[in-house]
Amino acid sequence: MHITRTTYLSLGSNLGQKFENLQQAVDLIGERIGSVVKISSVYKTASWGFKSDDFYNICVQIATGLNPENLLHQISVIERTLGRFKLEEQGYKARVIDIDILLFDNDIIISEELIVPHKEMLNRKFVMVPLAEIAGNIIHPIEKCRIQICLENCIDDTEIENTYLKLKRPISLSEKYNYIAIEGNIGAGKTTLATMIAEDYNAKIVLERFADNPFLPKFYEDNERFAFPLEMSFLADRYQQLSDDLAQFDLFKNFIVSDYYIFKSLIFAQVTLQNDEYFLYRKMFDIMYNEISKPDLYIYLYQETPRLLENIKNRGRSFEQNITAEYLDKIHKGYATFIKTEENLQSLIIDVSNKDFVNNPEDYKEIIEQIKNVN
Repeated sequence: MHITRTTYLSLGSNLGQKFENLQQAVDLIGERIGSVVKISSVYKTASWGFKSDDFYNICVQIATGLNPENLLHQISVIERTLGRFKLEEQGYKARVIDIDILLFDNDIIISEELIVPHKEMLNRKFVMVPLAEIAGNIIHPIEKCRIQICLENCIDDTEIENTYLKLKRPISLSEKYNYIAIEGNIGAGKTTLATMIAEDYNAKIVLERFADNPFLPKFYEDNERFAFPLEMSFLADRYQQLSDDLAQFDLFKNFIVSDYYIFKSLIFAQVTLQNDEYFLYRKMFDIMYNEISKPDLYIYLYQETPRLLENIKNRGRSFEQNITAEYLDKIHKGYATFIKTEENLQSLIIDVSNKDFVNNPEDYKEIIEQIKNVN
């Protein structure tokens, strides 16, 4: 069970393009740590504990599935990504970015690596002012009073100026979508991508149960004989699974992602069935299709046929090894027709022919950005 926790972070920068540094840090927090719920205004203060350029400071509220140890690790990764290396620092110094954990739910954490609530937060106005802006009514776990009261009791007399600059809050996948369906040809990587998104964004995953279908190996041996029972059994199973899983909302998951959509049944049936069989099949399909929830976003992973054949060979399923390029091309055409004609479905085609989103983080990041930026 994946539980989302609330944490408050303090961010500061006084080197280079300070506003841009903070924006990059917030964007990386949204990618690596969790949903950015609130961002304070940007405040300007003199450097604290040493002489240097003024700081820009903010506080942010994050909803995260990470535990405190992993949260601290991801913060270190983000700081290094932006050019800060703490091992080279001694004492207070100017820095491109500084990120501190202030609060983690109502927890009190004392370890060698981490102390929460932050032990110095109550004595630093550059922390307490932006924190009070976004979390003034939150209770400090040790002081047992509201953050606003803690600010009023703060003895720090450092001047702090509200710049009224506003950072852009990154929008999480769960804010845009309740249900994402990912499809593609055989071997396109739809199950892999759906699994990665579910793990990274705390989504409930719905995977097609193709391995349990007893007609599938028989179909690849004798297409004509077993096409109709195969497609009917797939249709019934997909309808049952989607009806059950989409109806059961998981309070501990942010959204649903599946590696198929029920229209897949019709696309494959068009390729495999004879005309009279398809006519009967279409009647059954139309009844079921009208009752199934439609995804907020339908993603089609396009993969060139030669690479599909290579992927099919590499994953080694014996019953798939006789799949032909001609068969895959027919499926491509079926999906293309569906996407063009289905006007009420928000669709996104992603060409993954030259991408390795499993082993190349930049390819995976690019795909996620495409999903986030759908209008």
